[in-house]
Amino acid sequence: MLKTKIVSSQEKIFLDNSIDSFKPQEELCALGGETVNFQLIHVDVPEFLPFRPICSLRIEGELAPYVTVRDVRSVPVDRPVKPREFDENYLRTTPGAYPDLLTPLRYGGKVVISQDRLRSLWIEVNVPKDYKGESTLTFRISMASVAVGDTESREQEEVLIGEESIRLKVLPVALPEQELLHTQWFYCDCLAAYYGVEVWSDKHWEIVENFARVAAKRGRNVLYTPLLTPALNVLPPYERVPSQLVEVTVTKGEYSFDFSRVDRWVDMCDRIGIKYLEISHFYHQDQAQHSAKVYGRVDGEYKQIFTWDTLSTDPEYVRFLRALISEFVRHMKKRGDDKRCFYHISDEPRLENIDRFNTVKNNIADLLEGYTIMDALSNIEFYNRGAVTTPVPTTDHAMPFIEAKVPNLWVYYACNQIVKLSNCYLAMPSWRTRSIGMQLYKYNISGFLHWGYNFYYNRASGDKINPFNDLGGEDWVPAGDTFIVYPDFDGAPLESIRIMTMEEAVQDVRAMRLAESYYSHEEVVREMERALGDEITFYRCARSADEMLRVRAAVDNMIARALEKNQ
Repeated sequence: MLKTKIVSSQEKIFLDNSIDSFKPQEELCALGGETVNFQLIHVDVPEFLPFRPICSLRIEGELAPYVTVRDVRSVPVDRPVKPREFDENYLRTTPGAYPDLLTPLRYGGKVVISQDRLRSLWIEVNVPKDYKGESTLTFRISMASVAVGDTESREQEEVLIGEESIRLKVLPVALPEQELLHTQWFYCDCLAAYYGVEVWSDKHWEIVENFARVAAKRGRNVLYTPLLTPALNVLPPYERVPSQLVEVTVTKGEYSFDFSRVDRWVDMCDRIGIKYLEISHFYHQDQAQHSAKVYGRVDGEYKQIFTWDTLSTDPEYVRFLRALISEFVRHMKKRGDDKRCFYHISDEPRLENIDRFNTVKNNIADLLEGYTIMDALSNIEFYNRGAVTTPVPTTDHAMPFIEAKVPNLWVYYACNQIVKLSNCYLAMPSWRTRSIGMQLYKYNISGFLHWGYNFYYNRASGDKINPFNDLGGEDWVPAGDTFIVYPDFDGAPLESIRIMTMEEAVQDVRAMRLAESYYSHEEVVREMERALGDEITFYRCARSADEMLRVRAAVDNMIARALEKNQ
């Protein structure tokens, strides 16, 4: 007989795990409008596997129409951790097959069962916003049994081989709108390179929108906008595929700009639910030594105007930037969209280069007065000296900024937040990835940034990679850092366990904000820490599925008590 069990979405199911090692999940609590996830794991017992192990799945229950089922697929991981820099709270630290990729069910919606290999179905329930009450979802797996008889008269009947149920309790209140600003850098050039399409062709626009729509659906409300080709993660002599939205024309030394593609981009963002535009960096990531790379038509000839030879302080580049920014701000004001824009100078500057950073910033800062200028950096001296008013420190460097009460503080993690901290690596358990939600809430963080939504190049952007067998940029970073969605053959993204877990983290923050509307911030944090059994810090992540679920249950219980009291 098929062995089955419903388990938490916080578990990662490896092929060689034992089904008996996982605790069953019997019920879940949710708010209206929330996406709820869990897993149905299954393994065939020895000597039972049918000749054709393709089985039917039937879902019953009031919420069945709102259920999506996908296969959890394992992907090859050759660098699960950074050598000699990891802790005991990774699932595994050796190369192997790691569960992550979510794909539609095969054979027209069938379940493929496997002997001696534990497999998982990812169950997603999109709870209607106005739904309330309790409902049981039942999942029945059946196989076809062929009756005895000649070929023409044979009849098939379905034989039940596995059945599991879960209760879902939905509180009579909807999840509030997301206040947390959330961006994960979006690379249009990677999509053009991977799919082999011309940048800003109709096909490229279609692919871009497919990927951006999923980003928005899963809680990213800020979209990295390539006004210029991203001056990120590229080293000389390599060049990223030119992907700037602005069309530049130079006639007798004078610059003019066409923002038609910008308009199309903003219209797309409106259509898919993106609220804010994160304008690409004006200077290179190399401590702001060089310009961004700019292409345009110069006296009738299309060419690269600013190259690796252009320093960031080059007077001509400064003149270009001032002309571009002035026209861009004017254009966005005319649209009524200027306040939606966040701006960058240069990514991850170090303190020893603060003078250069200040110089290049001051060359254009007057044009952006009244707008948000933000940059990822980790030394509070940039804030203390007025170099950056909206700093974005890494989670392991955030406390000095928090203690200084920096307003509207953002944080981020990337390649080096690997010991004790939350991150989105495949080798980390989902409960550790999801912990970022309770951490962001406790410290009243306004925004969260991560650099890799769909980075499909290697370290220097010298070559594109195959994301289905290279999840770390060719032995660059631990698997999972460079992207969180996979590019399907049809120009749309395939999601991962990690993007679903990050959506859970963002939803947790929204639920915590709802609880705070009934209590106080301090009371909500106190209840969560009581459930965790420890103080919440960036270095204290949940250490099991039970711990993570207890924290969220504490929040839900606070909301339920408040609702009962107000009835």
